[in-house]
Amino acid sequence: MRSGITFHNGKTLDASDVVATLERHGNAESKSGALGLLGGIETVTADGASVVVKLKEPNADLPLLLSDYHLIIQPNGGKDKPDAGIGTGPYITETAEHGVRYTGKKNPNYWRDDSYFDQVELLVINDATARFAAVQSGQVHIVNRVEPKTANLLKQVGGIVVENVGGKAHYVFIMHCNTAPFDNNDLRLALKLAMDREAMVQTILQGYGTVGNDFPINKAYDLFPDGIEQRKYDPDKAAFHYKKSGHSGSVLLRTSDVAFPGAIDAAVLYQQQAAKAGITVEVQQEPGDGYWSNVWNVQPFCTSYWGGRPTQDQMYSTAYLSTADWNDTKFLRPDFDKIIQQARGELDRAKRAELYRAAAMMVRDEGGLILPMFNDWIDAHSDKLMGYVKDGSGEQSNGYVMRRAWLA
Repeated sequence: MRSGITFHNGKTLDASDVVATLERHGNAESKSGALGLLGGIETVTADGASVVVKLKEPNADLPLLLSDYHLIIQPNGGKDKPDAGIGTGPYITETAEHGVRYTGKKNPNYWRDDSYFDQVELLVINDATARFAAVQSGQVHIVNRVEPKTANLLKQVGGIVVENVGGKAHYVFIMHCNTAPFDNNDLRLALKLAMDREAMVQTILQGYGTVGNDFPINKAYDLFPDGIEQRKYDPDKAAFHYKKSGHSGSVLLRTSDVAFPGAIDAAVLYQQQAAKAGITVEVQQEPGDGYWSNVWNVQPFCTSYWGGRPTQDQMYSTAYLSTADWNDTKFLRPDFDKIIQQARGELDRAKRAELYRAAAMMVRDEGGLILPMFNDWIDAHSDKLMGYVKDGSGEQSNGYVMRRAWLA
């Protein structure tokens, strides 16, 4: 453990706090989003200033998994006061109105020396138009999750800088492999071939992104599998597989404006693309309220998004293993599970790359994932904000602002 770090309440951080944090998140009764990552841990113990993690099975990615954003170290692991907002970061929480606003003051005992603001305020502004107005009027210095069509408008506004960076996040159309009619791989292939990915990137993302290839990994990941043929829009081939599947009639696609920015437009565009292959896609717009509980991971064909994960293993383990709670394509394949488990314990990088290539091909050609595009992260900020750091690992660029940026 690094020495000399104190929590916001003055307590010195030690190994027992790390142990307690991992125990709380890894408890079988835990509701933590990190629970699945910690399943391979047998015991966690403190040994003086060190933390000893004993695994049930090999995991070459363990150090990266411990950096998951759910696993913020808290005093006694947060077992006593999980909602107290006590950490070791650059700002001490002063106000926490959940879903509304948060404020923090500079931590005089922060263990780094690269934070410059005396006070910070986070405002929750879910409406895209309201966020646009907030940064344009100077109410805020920076906004995140800028929609592509809004980004181009903001570029024309004086005093505003638009930043975009590619990363691992992606927009998806997901089919349940265990539910008719999507339990037929020919139908799944037909629906994949009926997607014009280039048109999606240019129309929906306005060029702020790259095409996907129906597996959740791109070049932002270590050991990206090169050489896999890019799937392209092919109405004739889509029609062939559609006829071969024996399915007749329409397929129902559910979507909502909360699925991802432009999701409804994307669904309608896909409907038009699929029609050229003789496939009728019925688009049903669902209300945003309840979409993530009533539609995603429940209904057999819908739109959604993923923010990506630090490693290939974590991405596949979170969404594609048979045992994954968030297996939203219901891809239940013991042979795939075996590949991921083998790759997790393989230290030879060449062999590990081969395994990840096999996993990618299996998801691409046999899974229920249609992945047309990897989206850029887009922020907009005042030109008075200096020191912006571009980071493609997620929404880190925006998060780094409070620690690394300053005002001119």
